[in-house]
Amino acid sequence: MKSREQEYRELFMAEALEAYDAMSQHISVLEKRPDDEAALQELFRLMHNLKANARAMGYTEIGEVAHRMETIFGEIRSKERAFSDSLVPVLFAGIDVLGEMIRAVGANRPLPDGTALLDNLDRVMRGEEPELEPNQVRHSDEDATRKLELSDLVYIPIKKLDHLLNLVGELIIDRDRVLTISQEVGDVALASIAAHLSRLADDLQYSVMDARLVGVGTLFNKFPRVVRDVATAEQKQVELTISGQDIQIDRNILQIITDALLHLVRNAIGHGIETPEERARVGKSPLGHLTLSAQTERDDVLIRITDDGRGIDVERVRRKAVERGQIPTDAASRLSDVEVYSLMFEAGFSTAEQVTEISGRGVGLDVVKLAIDSLGGQLRVESQLGQGTTFTLVLPTSIAVKGALLFQLDGHSYALPLMHTDSVVSLRPEQLHAVGGMLLAKVQDEHIPVVKLAELLDDSDEPLQPADREALTGRQDIIITSYNGRKLGLIVDQFLRQQDIVIKPVSQPLDMIDLFGGVTLLGSGQVCLVLDVPALTRLFIARRP
Repeated sequence: MKSREQEYRELFMAEALEAYDAMSQHISVLEKRPDDEAALQELFRLMHNLKANARAMGYTEIGEVAHRMETIFGEIRSKERAFSDSLVPVLFAGIDVLGEMIRAVGANRPLPDGTALLDNLDRVMRGEEPELEPNQVRHSDEDATRKLELSDLVYIPIKKLDHLLNLVGELIIDRDRVLTISQEVGDVALASIAAHLSRLADDLQYSVMDARLVGVGTLFNKFPRVVRDVATAEQKQVELTISGQDIQIDRNILQIITDALLHLVRNAIGHGIETPEERARVGKSPLGHLTLSAQTERDDVLIRITDDGRGIDVERVRRKAVERGQIPTDAASRLSDVEVYSLMFEAGFSTAEQVTEISGRGVGLDVVKLAIDSLGGQLRVESQLGQGTTFTLVLPTSIAVKGALLFQLDGHSYALPLMHTDSVVSLRPEQLHAVGGMLLAKVQDEHIPVVKLAELLDDSDEPLQPADREALTGRQDIIITSYNGRKLGLIVDQFLRQQDIVIKPVSQPLDMIDLFGGVTLLGSGQVCLVLDVPALTRLFIARRP
């Protein structure tokens, strides 16, 4: 596997070689037409970008040459000097030296000495005549002796990668069907071909998924300006710390969470971090701190937004939820802190006392929750009053192929994404307890509500029937799901297996039922519905006794 440093060097090389080719083209145009504004603007832009990229990578010699060239082109652009006479060969020589330096980086060899060129560029900048040596003057007969090189990297539109990943998904479905048939037939030759096909499909799947990965820094690095602007609008002082920019994630996932992340950052500054005066009154530094970080956890990517602000006032959230008619007073009083946090993700919920550019506009955390749910991810909240809040986005690295738990219910196969599967247990009826009309199971020192999935999936809007433990016979297979800090046990008929699945959108009329997040095709050719855990959890809350 390539190191991050190697990947960045390859990206630098790809862009730098393209820039060098473009510079050579534009300066040739400028030599023929010194008044060509478009060529001049492009040369200035290319030099500026090459300077910034080279310095970021630590290639200071390239950065110094590009910096001086940028300055001279800037002066030509502003009409402070003319592109003519002895200036022309020096600038051509500068581009040639930059090309040699870039190729040296690609070959991992020492960069050529650019001292003579830098001295000449300095003379030009001081308004002196450059000292031209024979090798600094560009002759027409020096050109097919030049070595022409193409970049080892190509840029591919994301739509092409999307299409390729869809084809891989189809291949995986057919792979599973071939494997199933080979097992049923018992043909040794067919089984060998099926095993080889399986390995090829796996390698192709991971290769395509790897090609779609980008560093989260491509999004994170846009936030310093956002934080500055929002803090200014809110009249607050905020320092942003960013870490984990190298963590890789599917580019489409990054695109989907862009608005959610923006909202959480704005929310942290608008609702979380106090004004300098408020912070001073409670003994805090006037400067608020906001951290945007990423890390990997098993197969997931965790993105955290942490502030050291006022924290979430749980009692205030309870009161607002009751005032909005979101939950009865007696029910609100029984909610845990985690359950109270989940109330903030309902549409239109806000604790803002007045409308500002940042808060109180009816656009709440529900937009964040919807984005995370669409990815099959999770959103965790941790907060301590007076000390700050952390929102954690738990995201898959890819959205096309997902791990799932397959199970049977009433003779049909269903799938449950592993992202929302906490654990599976098999319990005897006497290990379940009926409390308040609900069954509870004690799993790892937690009391988790349990419901028959068949009852939850019926088309009734009526409350669930009070739990009857005596009606249960034999061991009960229970899937413990987790969503938004809330766990729920689903009683199913039988566990089948865990496997990667390709999720396709549901077609009419099932697309009207939000309990299903899609369908997949099993190796047997059977269509399998994929359950939507967030929707199931909301349904249970609405129908519980």
